[in-house]
Amino acid sequence: MSEGILPDRDIAALVDTGAIALGRPLASDQIQPASLDLRLGQRAFRVRASFLPGPRRTVEETLARFSLHAVDLSEGAVLETGCVYIVPLMESLALPADLRASANPKSSTGRLDIFTRIITDRAQEFDKVPAGYRGPLYIEISPRTFPILVRAGSRLSQIRFRRGAAGLSGEELALLNTAERLTDAADANISGEGGIALSVDLAGDESGLVGYRGKRHTAVVDVDRREAHAVSDFWEPIHRSGSGELVLDPDEFYILVSKEAVHVPPAYAAEMTPFDPLVGEFRVHYAGFFDPGFGHSQAGGTGSRAVLEVRSHEVPFILEDGQIVGRLVYERMARAPEKLYGLDLKSNYQAQRLKLSKHFMG
Repeated sequence: MSEGILPDRDIAALVDTGAIALGRPLASDQIQPASLDLRLGQRAFRVRASFLPGPRRTVEETLARFSLHAVDLSEGAVLETGCVYIVPLMESLALPADLRASANPKSSTGRLDIFTRIITDRAQEFDKVPAGYRGPLYIEISPRTFPILVRAGSRLSQIRFRRGAAGLSGEELALLNTAERLTDAADANISGEGGIALSVDLAGDESGLVGYRGKRHTAVVDVDRREAHAVSDFWEPIHRSGSGELVLDPDEFYILVSKEAVHVPPAYAAEMTPFDPLVGEFRVHYAGFFDPGFGHSQAGGTGSRAVLEVRSHEVPFILEDGQIVGRLVYERMARAPEKLYGLDLKSNYQAQRLKLSKHFMG
């Protein structure tokens, strides 16, 4: 079998063979070009703190020690900011020995500042599923800025499946960029680890708008309702400064956008990673998956900006226009997907510039 990230048709085959088991029939739009949306189960467990079960425990055994109370999600429930919840997912796995997986928040989840991570039994790290894993999946949820309304079946995270080596070397990525023009930058900044640099746009659009900062003490965001909330009730617009700088206040949440329009060809997928993990002052991009076809001309994209979800830590931090804030790491698909991100799936963020999550009007 080919190495790389499994496309939609192979994910469907995993469902058919029982390698992905479902607590509820598969939703028609649950399989994405290179990932599977994961759905919340019937109950959420409020816990004292985040945890990893470690090599000798299941998540269920660990929950017995740290759970404070259970929340019924069958009719919907509010998850409060500053709290940590563990929710069993409707999907469980019985992976073949040559197949591993990784998870990431969905784009809309990151844009709501909802911190999520996937946990497996006997896990020693978050969001990683080892090859051959057989067991349930759980999601840790911690809303940071807005309280959220969720219910059984809500989708906050997604999972990708990999076989063998999927990554590109710096040389391979440079050749791909020459052939496919991965960004509209005149000189793409490509690292030896197969990542292409993205910088922040603080020049703004025609009106001078450069981003948004999340408001505190807002109403609840229903994660399953589109265009249901007024922007002004939840977000403060940020406009261009004369100096082209933005001071990030500690523990505030910002939505910004990349200068570069990016392109993910159909035979590849991508993931956003920090530019330099040693820079601890701020974090960029909770939601890291970019599907095949993102920004692709044949899928209605013709280059799409990367929306940046930014949070400063500990101290104020100054961002400057054009500062590199992340890298888009490209990986091979095992084969091309049947459907591409964009027109095929009526995707929410194709051809985007600065854009809030689908939950807000306008």
